[in-house]
Amino acid sequence: MKNQLDEPGGTTRVGGRVGLSAAEVAERVAAGQVNDVPARSSRSIGEIVRGNLFTRINAIIGVLFVIVMIVGPVQDGLFGGVILANTLIGIIQEVRAKRTLDQLAIVGESRPRVWRDGQRVELSASEIVIDDTIDLGQGDKIVVDGTVTSGDNLEVDESLLTGEADPVVKQPGDPVMSGSFVVAGSGAFTATRVGREAYASQLAEEAKRFSLVNSELRNGIDRILKFVTWAIIPAGIALIITQFVVNDDNFSEAIRRMVGGLVPMVPEGLVLLTSLAFAVGVVRLGKKQCLVQELPAIEGLARVDTVCLDKTGTLTEASMDIDEVLPLLPDVPVEAVLGALGAADERPNSSLQAIIESYPAPGDWRRTATAPFSSARRWSGASFVEPSGTESAWLLGAPDAMLPAGHSVLTAADSYGARGLRVLLLARCSRPLDALMDDPAAVPDAVTAAALVVIKQRVREEAPATLQYFADQGVTAKVISGDNAVSVGAVASSLSLPGAERPVDARFLPEDPKELADAVEENSIFGRVGPQQKRDMVGALQSRGHTVAMTGDGVNDVLALKDADIGVGMGSGSPATRAVAQIVLLNNNFSALPSVVAEGRRVIGNIERVANLFLTKTVYSVVMALVVVLAQVPYPFLPRHITLVGSLTIGIPAFFIALAPNKERARANFVGRVLRFAIPAGVLAATATSVAYLIARAVYDDNLDAETSAATLALFLTALWALAIIARPYTWWRVVLVLTMAVSFAVVLVVPWLQEFFQLKLVGVTAPWTAVACAAVAGLLLEVVWARMRRGLDAE
Repeated sequence: MKNQLDEPGGTTRVGGRVGLSAAEVAERVAAGQVNDVPARSSRSIGEIVRGNLFTRINAIIGVLFVIVMIVGPVQDGLFGGVILANTLIGIIQEVRAKRTLDQLAIVGESRPRVWRDGQRVELSASEIVIDDTIDLGQGDKIVVDGTVTSGDNLEVDESLLTGEADPVVKQPGDPVMSGSFVVAGSGAFTATRVGREAYASQLAEEAKRFSLVNSELRNGIDRILKFVTWAIIPAGIALIITQFVVNDDNFSEAIRRMVGGLVPMVPEGLVLLTSLAFAVGVVRLGKKQCLVQELPAIEGLARVDTVCLDKTGTLTEASMDIDEVLPLLPDVPVEAVLGALGAADERPNSSLQAIIESYPAPGDWRRTATAPFSSARRWSGASFVEPSGTESAWLLGAPDAMLPAGHSVLTAADSYGARGLRVLLLARCSRPLDALMDDPAAVPDAVTAAALVVIKQRVREEAPATLQYFADQGVTAKVISGDNAVSVGAVASSLSLPGAERPVDARFLPEDPKELADAVEENSIFGRVGPQQKRDMVGALQSRGHTVAMTGDGVNDVLALKDADIGVGMGSGSPATRAVAQIVLLNNNFSALPSVVAEGRRVIGNIERVANLFLTKTVYSVVMALVVVLAQVPYPFLPRHITLVGSLTIGIPAFFIALAPNKERARANFVGRVLRFAIPAGVLAATATSVAYLIARAVYDDNLDAETSAATLALFLTALWALAIIARPYTWWRVVLVLTMAVSFAVVLVVPWLQEFFQLKLVGVTAPWTAVACAAVAGLLLEVVWARMRRGLDAE
């Protein structure tokens, strides 16, 4: 059944599979005919530097910094140093994350088997050149475009490219496209288009065409920045005009106070700390051998409320052991047949590998045809000429896919399945394998049961604790497996999964989308689920508003992994599985998932806290600008005052808060929650500061430095109160953080050279205590706002 086709182009000889010589490879590399598609794991160093340096925020702050440096003094340009530090931190952390990602990507990348100089070698996909001969087997991802040169029942799934669900049988001379994958059979193809000329690359640099993870955090920050832009433009223009009018006799002072009003309107650290939190998450997960192929996937898994688990390779270990072989026909050399079937498959799955390890291949059986395993058919087979000269054909696969309903052997198979064992049927076949592959429905009439092969599956040690974690976090687990439903239910029962006593045979699930969604929501354990059904079940859950994660390691999981909100692949899984997953567990350790969830929750929860602080600053800056414009008074702060208050109440604390542990459950409506706190907090801070400033103007009668000092005290105390609220629930380090910021400001107020440097000195008692009183009132009102906000969150 194996076909071959000789191809021109170099010294490739498919029959012997010599492949290109080293000289021919070098010639093609020199000509640029190499698969040089950039890795998608991270940006280049140049892109990282440009992305962190040339930003809209840096441009705004940079212009203001230059203006201040022209009029001086240097302490009013301190905010420029903060931006420089932020940029450097962002570059360093992203480079660090890039190195981690690149190292992990090398471990997890697909390594096609290519013929070179008569030897089959594993290469990186980026090393493939035009005219290379590449071997194909079940689960392989096709990494470049080419033409099939040989095929042994080769079936390719192109659904990720074309949307066509049915696998396509490929014959010699047929084209294959990058981005598709092999679901059955084996063969080889010659590369015809590589790099950016390959089909998938034209759809956006290889696998990047797959839908990116939707990031509410990223989208929310974009919305916030748009809001900020629209808010600061009119406020900034009005402030500029006002400061030139009220300081008409002091141009330099007008410039400094104008800049002092504009700088705090820009949430300069928000984007940085968001990127920083993601980058640190990548590094932390990298240490656990977890490759995050799309950064927002960290956030996405934290929002998941339903996780669909494949049994084999996820809940159970990929390797298996033969437990028992039960002969059903007399005079059948079961051990020899099993050994011959194992030797006939060049790419054995885990079940067949267990058979190979127990039954060596007989040396005197000659294979004449093969039928490779297919997830859709759920059986494989081969025909042989036995030592006696007798021709025979055998199938090995799922009993319920090969025998008619009600067959007595199925009862025996179910009894083993009820104990959590996997059962395969060895059957003698009376019809040609080609005919049965074309018409799988004819199998029950064409086979005679010869033996039951019982295989033990080892439940992963970490599975119970991991599943318990998901249960504690309110995440529903659903087991979706291609195995016998009874067997799947037994494994689920051993893990104490809810619904294990009611396993569902997916062959009897309704096709109507609404009825399917009802069935998938009501039940938790599913067996005999086909590849397309897995995809449909994920879609059914999503149609009911669930955020779905899918784990898997086999070809039959690819479609569901691609459609799930978050796809989690195993490092030992097929290359196609790893290619479409957003997260790959390189060490196949299922227990790493809680770490990913924890990182996601840390990122989401902490960035929300940080956003509260930065947006509060923006709001009180805009409101202060409006007050100053209406009152026609000098802006109360110089840039140095804003730098001091912003650093102690936002910049420094936000850095620690963004990287701290956080186990709060992810919630929707990120922007709404941030604005519900930031707007009233900013208005209260601006009100307290404005009242203190206006009273100080009456008290001091044109002593601008003393008026500024009183206003700065009111602003700092109100902002510190907001920080104390955001830092809750308190831990020892959070308390120390808030107290350190308070003590640092106090030191500035009492140390003479710092007083002079920051131009801050409290004069008398009336204005300073008025500022304290204004801040106290604003803080108490802020507590009311926070309490109402928390009640609303608890009710969600």
